[in-house]
Amino acid sequence: MSTWDYDLIIIGGGPAGLTAGIYAGRARLCALLIEKLMHGGQMMTTDLVENYPGFPEGISGPELSDRMRRQAERFGLKIVSGEVLRLEPGEGAAGHRVVLEDRSVTTGAVIIATGARYRRLGVKGEDEFTGRGVSFCATCDGAFYRDQEIALVGGGDTALTEAVFLHRFASKIHLIHRRDEFRGARYLQEQVLALPGVEVHWNAVVEEIRGSQVVEGVVLKDVKTGATTDLPVAGIFVAIGITPNTAWLDGLIPTDRWGFLHTDAEMATPIPGIFAAGDVRAKSLWQIATAVGDGAVAAFAAENYLNTVRGG
Repeated sequence: MSTWDYDLIIIGGGPAGLTAGIYAGRARLCALLIEKLMHGGQMMTTDLVENYPGFPEGISGPELSDRMRRQAERFGLKIVSGEVLRLEPGEGAAGHRVVLEDRSVTTGAVIIATGARYRRLGVKGEDEFTGRGVSFCATCDGAFYRDQEIALVGGGDTALTEAVFLHRFASKIHLIHRRDEFRGARYLQEQVLALPGVEVHWNAVVEEIRGSQVVEGVVLKDVKTGATTDLPVAGIFVAIGITPNTAWLDGLIPTDRWGFLHTDAEMATPIPGIFAAGDVRAKSLWQIATAVGDGAVAAFAAENYLNTVRGG
């Protein structure tokens, strides 16, 4: 018998963490999931998820999250609220220590699934209309704007890639960038600038997002002259990057230049017994479906690691 409090601790309750919990429960691991805010992560801010398999009519993000949570709890996963302050790695059978605000617990393995957050504009109307015309994910919501005019904010690789994707649906894209040249890859710039129906608003920022029940337009401000203009659009996509929730690790695990955690194909970090899954991990696509896959792999890898530590 181990002397740990838990076989596995999962930090973060988004789709990666909840899926890891389902697999851990089915493996009969004594597992604890710690979530700082509410289970579901970014799913909780998504009004309708249409690209997750098995729901041909789509499903709301909160409902999908609740179903995942109930499924994980049915297999025995314990879920608690709390903020993890730091992680103290141990070696082999000694396990690891997870330090919270009011206590600390020990575990044989850890899965970090703290996710990432979209960078926001911080303007009036952004919070009010998120999910009702303000989107941070073209892949998730682009199809809602078929044959409509939309705005897209950003000038890096993400924004340019999303412009190409959104061009399949929107009748016109107003691409808003605060500088006079894009920062994205040259080939993406050329591709976007060649698209019909894309109008670039250089040296411009969004001052306000307006509407009644849903987005009806945005107010643009010229950063050089200060002049403002009203731009009627049916929706606005914000593509100015995402920030992984890794600051709390304080450099414990190697990251890429944006702060995303490095793992191998088994979701293992360089520290034995510590894994990472979902949007917190360095990869090419951040989606619910990829987070779920990460969570399954991480739990399976953690189970194998525990068997090795136990000598099983």
